[in-house]
Amino acid sequence: MAWIWMLSAAGVVLLWAISLGRILSSPTPSCLPPSPHFLAPFRGDRRSRNVLLVIAHPDDESMYALLSLSDLEESNQIMGLDLPQAADESNPYYPCVECSLAQFFSPTILFLKSKGHNIHILCMSQGNADGLGITRHEEMYHACDTLKVPREQVKVLDHPKLQDGFHEKWDHGLLAELTMEQVQLWEIDTIVTFDSYGVSGHPNHQDIHHGIRKFLHENGQGNIESWELESLNILRKYIGPVDIWLSSLISFSSSKQSIFTIVNNSPARSYQAMAAHRSQWV
Repeated sequence: MAWIWMLSAAGVVLLWAISLGRILSSPTPSCLPPSPHFLAPFRGDRRSRNVLLVIAHPDDESMYALLSLSDLEESNQIMGLDLPQAADESNPYYPCVECSLAQFFSPTILFLKSKGHNIHILCMSQGNADGLGITRHEEMYHACDTLKVPREQVKVLDHPKLQDGFHEKWDHGLLAELTMEQVQLWEIDTIVTFDSYGVSGHPNHQDIHHGIRKFLHENGQGNIESWELESLNILRKYIGPVDIWLSSLISFSSSKQSIFTIVNNSPARSYQAMAAHRSQWV
C-alpha cells in the first residue's frame, strides 16, 4: 500500500510542477484563450487605454499568478461557478483571499502594463476597520511603486459613509457618483472591478460591484468597457497553479459570456507588492 501513496504523491508533485512551469514559461503576461482583441490597444491617435481599477481597500491590488476576468455588462451572475463561503488566508496563485489590490488585481495590472496602457486606481476607503487606515494608505503607495503605477494615478478616499467593515453598508449611488468623478477626471475608457460575490465575500467588495453596475447603467455605459474579477470556490483556490487547466477549459468553452484567464508570469513581482502591505500579514 505504501507504494501507492508514494506514487500518488509523486504524481501530484509532478502535476504541480508542470502547471507552475506552464505559468512561468510565458515571456510576458498572457491571456487564455489567446486573443489579440482582449484589452488590446485602441486604433487611431490614442492607442493606450486609460484603465480604472475600482477597489474597496488598500491591498486589494497585488498578488497571484492566475485570475479570470469576465465581461461585467454581460453577467448578472457567475456562470454556474461555485463561490467561496468566506474570506481566508493567502494563496500565491489565485485571487480568493481578503488581504490586498496587490492581492487581487496584480495579474491584471501587469498584463495591462505590458500592453502599454495607463493604470489608474480608485480605492473607496483607507481600510480603517482596525485603526490602521493611514498606515494602509501609505502601504498601498509602496505597493503601487512596485507595480509601476504612478502615485498621482492612485486615489484613496476616506469618505465618512464608506468606512471599512463587514457590517458597513455602502451606498451604491454614492459609489457610482464617486466613480463618475474619476472617470471624467482621468478620461477613463475601461473599468475593472469585483464580481457580485466580491472574490472573498467581503460586503464592501460586493457593494463596489453593485456601485459600478449602477454607474454603467445610469450613464448608458457610453464608450466604457467593463470587466469583473471572477470569484472561485475553495477547492480551486487551494490547488494553486494546477487550476490553470480548469481555468483554461472554462475560458475556452464559455459561450454565453466573455471570460479570459490572465496568467501572471512574474508572481515574484506580485509578492513584492504584497509585501508592502506589512500591516496585513498575519
